[in-house]
Amino acid sequence: MPTPTAFLRGELVPLEEANINVMTHAFNYGTAVFEGIRGNWNADHEQLYLFKVRDHFERLRKSAKIMRMELRYSDDELVEITNDLVRRNGYNEDVYVRPIVYKSSEVVGVRMHDLEDDFLLFVTPFGAYLDPEAGVRCMTSSWRRIDDTMIPARAKVNGLYVNNAMAKTEAQLSGFDEAIMLNADGHVSEGSGENIVMIRDGVLITPPESDNILEGLTLDTALQFATDEMGLEVVKRSIDRSELYIADEIFMTGTAAHLTPVTEVDRVPIGDGGFGPISKRLQETYFDMITGKLPQYSEWLSPVYEPAAVPASS
Repeated sequence: MPTPTAFLRGELVPLEEANINVMTHAFNYGTAVFEGIRGNWNADHEQLYLFKVRDHFERLRKSAKIMRMELRYSDDELVEITNDLVRRNGYNEDVYVRPIVYKSSEVVGVRMHDLEDDFLLFVTPFGAYLDPEAGVRCMTSSWRRIDDTMIPARAKVNGLYVNNAMAKTEAQLSGFDEAIMLNADGHVSEGSGENIVMIRDGVLITPPESDNILEGLTLDTALQFATDEMGLEVVKRSIDRSELYIADEIFMTGTAAHLTPVTEVDRVPIGDGGFGPISKRLQETYFDMITGKLPQYSEWLSPVYEPAAVPASS
C-alpha cells in the first residue's frame, strides 16, 4: 500500500508530516474555506471516479473570493494536483478529497486582511455518511441556520461549520440521524451537511439561495436528473416546517451524503415512511452515474487510474 500523502505548502509530503503550527490563523479563528470531492470506486472497472472536480474548485475559488483569500493555482493546476495526489495514495475504495484555502500566517489577531493565504489538499477513505439503504430520520434543530449577514452562507467557511456541528450533535443525541435547520425567518434552509428537496404532487421543491443554503453541486445534479430523465418540474421557493410533514417525499443531497431519502421528520412519517418512487429512481440514477455506469454523464467524472492493460489475443 502506498504511503498516505498530502499536498501542503506546494509540496507532496507524507500525511503524518502534513502539520500546521498551533499559531496558524486559520486554526485559531476558523479563517479558511474548503470543499469536499467524492471519489467513487467501481470494482468492475477497477477505477476510481472523482465527481465534478472542476466544479468543486470553481466553488472553492468563489468561497475564497468572498473571504478575501487568493487561490493562486489555476483550475487546470488544481485538477492536475488532485488527480496526481489521489493516484499516489492508491485507494481501491470510496474516498473523500478535502481541499482547503486558509490563512496561514502565524499571528494572533482577529481580521481577514494583511495575512498570507495557502492551499492544502488531502484524501482519505470515506464510506457512507448517511445510510442510503435505510434512509434518514430527521429532527428540526433548535439551532438556526447562520444568516448571510453574519457569515457568508454561500461560502464553505470552516468556522461556519460550528453552527452545523451543533445541529448534528443535537439531532444524534436526541435519537435522530440528521438535523434540519431553519433560517432566521423560520423557513427550511438545509441539513447539517446537505441540501433538502421536498416532493409534492410530482413537483420537486427546494429552498432558494436567499434562504441561506449552500449552492449544492449534488443538488444541481439531482434536479437535472429530475428534469432530463423524468420530465419533472422543479420549483425553488421557501418551505415552512409544517409543510415537510405533508410532503409526499423528501430527500437530502450532498457530497458526503450522496442522495438519501428522508423517511421521518420530527417523528412524523414522510409519505408511508419508506422510499418514494421519485426519490428511489433519482438515487439509483445518481449512484449509477457516480460509478461510471452512465456514459451520457461521463463529462462529470474524472477517472483516476490508467485503464488496465488488455492482454493481446493469442
